[in-house]
Amino acid sequence: MLDLQFIRENAESVKNAIVNKATGSPDLVDRVLELDEMWRKTTTSLQEMQTAANAEAKKIGELMQQGLKSEAQAAMAESGRLKAVIKDLEEEQRVAGQSLESTLLEIPNVPHPSVPLGKLPSDNVVAFEHGEMPSFSFTPLPHWDLIERHDLVDFDRGSKVSGAGFPFYKGPGARFQRALINFFLDEAVRSGYVEMGAPLVVNEDSARGTGQLPDKEDLMYEAVRDGLYLIPTAEVPVTNYHRDEIFLESDLPIKYCAYTPCFRREAGSYGKDVRGLNRLHQFDKIELVHFVRPEDSYDALEELRDHAERLLQNLGLPYRRLLMCTGDMGFTQAKKYDLEVWSAGQERWLEVSSISNFETFQARRMKIRYRPKTDSKPQIIHTLNGSGLALPRIVAALIENYQQADGSITIPEVLRPYFGSDTLISA
Repeated sequence: MLDLQFIRENAESVKNAIVNKATGSPDLVDRVLELDEMWRKTTTSLQEMQTAANAEAKKIGELMQQGLKSEAQAAMAESGRLKAVIKDLEEEQRVAGQSLESTLLEIPNVPHPSVPLGKLPSDNVVAFEHGEMPSFSFTPLPHWDLIERHDLVDFDRGSKVSGAGFPFYKGPGARFQRALINFFLDEAVRSGYVEMGAPLVVNEDSARGTGQLPDKEDLMYEAVRDGLYLIPTAEVPVTNYHRDEIFLESDLPIKYCAYTPCFRREAGSYGKDVRGLNRLHQFDKIELVHFVRPEDSYDALEELRDHAERLLQNLGLPYRRLLMCTGDMGFTQAKKYDLEVWSAGQERWLEVSSISNFETFQARRMKIRYRPKTDSKPQIIHTLNGSGLALPRIVAALIENYQQADGSITIPEVLRPYFGSDTLISA
């Protein structure tokens, strides 16, 4: 959520951000300003009436002491009238405040000046590429053929038990997932992150705090009876871990990592780009979350990005870094990178990590603050997060890029101690 004072002073910039992000109508800004004016006028009137009511109450006591009963009765009548007016103004203030708050929640974050303008994925900027595409003496197979041949993942029985997009991982496939999870977590802990085990469901306040509500309702699974949502990413519970808290400056930065399954409805997804492990309703991911001082957040963004890229380098996967354009970066982000790995069997790039700076957007919703000095006024903190990494497309790329002519599938050297072998599947 944006700061109301910032919107007052930068209305046109906020309108431009809405247009450039293609999320909502610029008229929302005018509505916020109207509601703000209404709330402030009502609040001023309320304060004036409360002052008058207090004066009238004092007057009643004085008149009673002086034995002026008729005047005291008139003052009591006036006090009663003021109380009725105050009650009406309190209700007007409450309604205006709620309308203002709900409208503020519909306004997206303002992109950082370094974010390129654009509306389509083709407008994203390829900022960096690393590694060489693997070459083969044979035609490499896509991962779904390799998975079926070696019985690593069972999509059909997953569909029978839960529905499409909820696969079973089997034997070496399940062990390979576990090896990747442990490797990613160990690397994060070695880099200074505190490991967290997070809840897999969150309440409405938590979903609103990180910006899933009111923007992404259709992408989340909801347990309606209990008013809970299955998490689309560990970002939601881990960032909300410090909701309504105030840090000392000496506490910062705070860095967490968490492994969780993630649940996304992915409504409307279909076609060849969602085949196999490319897009699932349930998938595993390690999330990295930072809480930092505002002046440190863009250094923290590059630190997050560097951590995710080093994982890809250690896995030997060719990848590229995209600087996301305004229209493809999301509602909540001020700046966002995507990392994509090369998929040899599909001959296409697969997104495996998003790294984002939200500046104060999430923290203002969650009231997460810090004191620059012990006796100073609390300031809003900056939050960031990134995938370190999401597993399905990493598994797909590793299987495809490391397949051999004899039918075996080798694995990167860094994973061998975790997996217990140098091959996922032997010839």
